[in-house]
Amino acid sequence: MLVLGGSGFVGRTLCEQLIHDGDGAARITVPSRRPAHAKALGMLPGLELLPAKSFDEPELVRLLRGKYAVVNLIATLHGSEAAFRQVHVELPRRLARACAIAGVRRVVHVSSLGAATDAPSRYQRSKAEGEAVLRAATNLDLTVLRPSVIFGADDRFLNLFARLQALFPLMPLACADARFQPVWVNDVAQAIVRVLHSPQTIGATYEAVGPKTYSLKELVQRAGAWAGHPRPVLPLPAALGRLQAGLLELLPGEPLMSRDNLDSMAVPNVATGRLPTLEALGIRPTALEAVMPQVLSRRGEPARLDGWRREARRG
Repeated sequence: MLVLGGSGFVGRTLCEQLIHDGDGAARITVPSRRPAHAKALGMLPGLELLPAKSFDEPELVRLLRGKYAVVNLIATLHGSEAAFRQVHVELPRRLARACAIAGVRRVVHVSSLGAATDAPSRYQRSKAEGEAVLRAATNLDLTVLRPSVIFGADDRFLNLFARLQALFPLMPLACADARFQPVWVNDVAQAIVRVLHSPQTIGATYEAVGPKTYSLKELVQRAGAWAGHPRPVLPLPAALGRLQAGLLELLPGEPLMSRDNLDSMAVPNVATGRLPTLEALGIRPTALEAVMPQVLSRRGEPARLDGWRREARRG
């Protein structure tokens, strides 16, 4: 099996679950353009971590040879129209062509809740176009997952807000009323494993959401409280929030917030009720409150790879 984006937040958890569930580490290949950032995966017994350069079509064909399935987790949250299209549309297009050449049919594609051609943000529109590209490829047995915002020990959402509240006495917040239905990273990974093992899911799209809906303000307040740094949250008017996001875009590195992020939050990031959810895969979604208090308080520092590290040392 090939896992694109396997060194990322969801990908690391997925690889662990695939091995734990007996998919066979020797059959899991994770290519990475920054192998140094994926060193932890090397502790998983037998997992093949390969350097990758461009994910162009010839490279994808080479990576796909001999595989029975591919999971695509590659995505970006920030960038220009061209950058979103390159990652969310052109990569799936190249992947579909490479699968046809390599003879791989089974594809699991992780998209995003809110993906739609008429969505307000570039991110959501490009996600929808990427889905359409894969659905149009007649050579693929495709399943699509659309998660809400994903939480877990290494997330860049609740952990970010917790760190910010440790630094600042007040949290000015744009789109404070935006709605989310957060889903645990382990539940998303388990959903991918389930659909890989279930031919009846071919052609389906699943909404991966948690059991409860929250406003952004509620999530920020919970993150601060669980981290031991509760701060007052100051909702910003739309114009001021947009100005804040525009200024953050000018800072070096990946922005904390962008105007396109704000556009995304104009649509509730919750289940539509029109598509099957995790329950249809036999997964009971885990509540935010069952995981993040320990994570953010550091009482339950994650040690998920410890068992595999011990096995690797014995070998």
